Amino acid sequence: MSTTHMNTHDAHAEHEEHHDTGKDTIFGFWLYLMTDCLLFASVFATYAVLFMNSAGGVTAKEVFEPTLSLILVGTSALLISSITFGFAMISAHKKQQANTLLWLAATFIFGAVFIALEIYEFHHLISAGNGPQTSAFLSAFFTLVGLHGLHVTAGLFWMIVLVIEIIKTGLTGRVLTRLGCLSLFWHFLDIIWICVFTVVYLMGAI
Repeated sequence: MSTTHMNTHDAHAEHEEHHDTGKDTIFGFWLYLMTDCLLFASVFATYAVLFMNSAGGVTAKEVFEPTLSLILVGTSALLISSITFGFAMISAHKKQQANTLLWLAATFIFGAVFIALEIYEFHHLISAGNGPQTSAFLSAFFTLVGLHGLHVTAGLFWMIVLVIEIIKTGLTGRVLTRLGCLSLFWHFLDIIWICVFTVVYLMGAI
């Protein structure tokens, strides 16, 4: 076998190995998302049991009705961030590094807006004497919404790490795999938030 043929064969084998590793990583991340889904389902179930237990304090309607417009702004920001992340993935697969970084920056900004509004909401409630220790309803609310907020915050930090990696190494196969995992994570959080917004805020404000 010639040296050229051997090199071609080795390069092909290496490509297949990297491809398989990427597929394994994505599959493993899907398994993680399933476990995370069970976690959120448990917290949702806890909220469903406790949301009527206001201990004589504020009810869901009194908490959510005045701030519903603010929550709508945050929800819109998070949903738009899912679209911008989609554009980032398209640009990444086309090896358009500048566009990828631009769309990731837009995604980060929209995600940060969502977190900022959530922090404002929590601060407003606690300042008004409606902290998580006030009633079982508020404990369940802060736990559910706070858990989602922590996930979004983790996603933002992950995004920063990937942006730095893209700047240093470019859009390598490993970076694309990591971007794919973060994309799954981000869209998963959008779906969870739609459930939170519907069950907690809309139904609570009615």
